Amino acid sequence: MTRLSPETLALLPADVARPAYDRAAMRAGVVHFGPGAFHRAHQAAAFDTLLAHDPRWGITGVSLHSQGVAQALNPQGGLYTLALLDAQTRYRVIGSVSHVLTGTEPPAILAALAHADTRLISATVTEKGYCLGADGQLDPEHPAIAADLAKGREDGWVPQSFVGWLVQGLAARRRAGLPGVTVLSCDNLTDNGRKLEAATLALARELDGDTAAWMADHVRFPNAMVDSITPATDDALRAQVQVATGLEDAWPIQREGFTQWVIEDRFAGERPALDLAGVTFAADVRPFEMAKLRLLNGAHSTLAYVGLGLGHETVAEAMRDAPLAAFVEQLMRDDIAPAVVAPPGLDLPGYIADVLARFANPAIRHLLSQIAWDGSQKLPYRLLGTVREALEAGRPIDRLAVPIAAWLRFLEKAAHEGRTITDPLAEELLGRAADWRAVLAMPAVFGPLGHDARFIAAVGQAHEALAQGRLPG
Repeated sequence: MTRLSPETLALLPADVARPAYDRAAMRAGVVHFGPGAFHRAHQAAAFDTLLAHDPRWGITGVSLHSQGVAQALNPQGGLYTLALLDAQTRYRVIGSVSHVLTGTEPPAILAALAHADTRLISATVTEKGYCLGADGQLDPEHPAIAADLAKGREDGWVPQSFVGWLVQGLAARRRAGLPGVTVLSCDNLTDNGRKLEAATLALARELDGDTAAWMADHVRFPNAMVDSITPATDDALRAQVQVATGLEDAWPIQREGFTQWVIEDRFAGERPALDLAGVTFAADVRPFEMAKLRLLNGAHSTLAYVGLGLGHETVAEAMRDAPLAAFVEQLMRDDIAPAVVAPPGLDLPGYIADVLARFANPAIRHLLSQIAWDGSQKLPYRLLGTVREALEAGRPIDRLAVPIAAWLRFLEKAAHEGRTITDPLAEELLGRAADWRAVLAMPAVFGPLGHDARFIAAVGQAHEALAQGRLPG
């Protein structure tokens, strides 16, 4: 089978969209850390649209901890297929990624960060990639940060953390007399830009005070949020794409047709005209991200842990479980929505209805097991903040405790069966899993909430109900 590449684009069927610009004229204005499925399905697709109007916004990808994306995309000239899963699936070849660098190429990464064409450094490195503690600040005891603190003043230092790479890249730009850049987080954590800014400044102050001072005048870290369901790539998608395009694609991507990207209008220099791709620029992103994190992502995690406990495999399958679907809807409307301040123009009841319809989309095979990854990093942002606010306001938390209890049972089952889990705290979580109270006592996940008698009691009741096969509420 002929492989997708710049040379084989002309072989695509007429109904498969392809880059509407000359890729040879494309310049890499963006360096993106974490060019996995989430980025390539969303931000890279938006830049692909922008490139038809402005060739200066191509992307250099940086995959620090994995060779897989580089091995898949570089032989294809950076091209890959995006499947848009609606009532009728549409296919589009994305050309915005010029090349993917890996952690084995430190000089090339530094050169990309300190290149005159680079105006934007973006990231989808997941919550754990920021190396933050339970307080949301840079964790100096995180192994990668500790290594950077130990080595960051030496010549030839190779950062171990994403934040370390930012400090090194910004320092190189300062020394070269280059303009500052915008550093754009696209990860699912509240106030992501401000958290990344604080973390980067904290490390820079320890390693390079001149760069820390320069950042204040020349670098901006806007908040942002991106929303669109992106199931993991599997062999079924590869086969489907091969039939539709007539070409072999080593790593196609799929997502639902719906997408939303909101960026705070806070740039160090030129702002890319991403509004041409449907991006919203706003004075304050936080109301948008709060609605998404708490309503969509909180409900997603609920479906994942409760649904897995009930033997379901995908989100759409879990939504066909009528009692579970009803529970999730009630949780969203009665327990999470009161903790969400809607941004102007967003109708919360309508937003909830849209989210539920998206979850039920039969064209999306979104694995619950994928959503269940990194629970210790996701739950504090997706559910625990809502729990804390409900307790402070005197609202009940009986239903809110259910997904927490379901996660505890998920851990307990994995430990009992001798399976590992995808989580940076996997070893400690599994070591404590036999006693759910011991997991609640982990300050890195629950902070003071883990010692709140009201929370412990609610989780205990939910844990017992789930153990008896009952879904509370």
